[in-house]
Amino acid sequence: MLVALYRAYSIRSVMEVSMTASLKALEERRSALLSQIQQLGEFRPGSISATSGRCGNPGCRCRRPDHPGHGPNLRLTFRRNGKTVTIALPSEADRRKARREIEEFRRWQQLSRQYVEVNTQLCQARPVEETLTSQEKKRPKRSNKKSPKK
Repeated sequence: MLVALYRAYSIRSVMEVSMTASLKALEERRSALLSQIQQLGEFRPGSISATSGRCGNPGCRCRRPDHPGHGPNLRLTFRRNGKTVTIALPSEADRRKARREIEEFRRWQQLSRQYVEVNTQLCQARPVEETLTSQEKKRPKRSNKKSPKK
């Protein structure tokens, strides 16, 4: 009998130690993710795409059948308030800046997904508190009101 109790206690204590260790590891991972998020630079959503086409000038060279048209013209496209917004990127400096900001946004998306996953694991791993608050301990009182006669 004592051996069985000791085994049950030792198994429970091993589980509690491993749970504590895993909680600590998850909390450390969450802190590391937060520090990585804090170190992110400026970012924005969107994508860079190339457009080319023909202008409206009837005497332009792009009107010739063998001419590929004007372009490629690079543009940054993103959504704002449900609408698609397109911004021209005329210089190489504009393109580098937009690429850097989009890369930071992709990094933020990746880190935020990992952060949510770690928090979900923490919620699942954290033990349930068995103590009830004073409000939860109180039983609801029965109503003294009588139902109206029919």
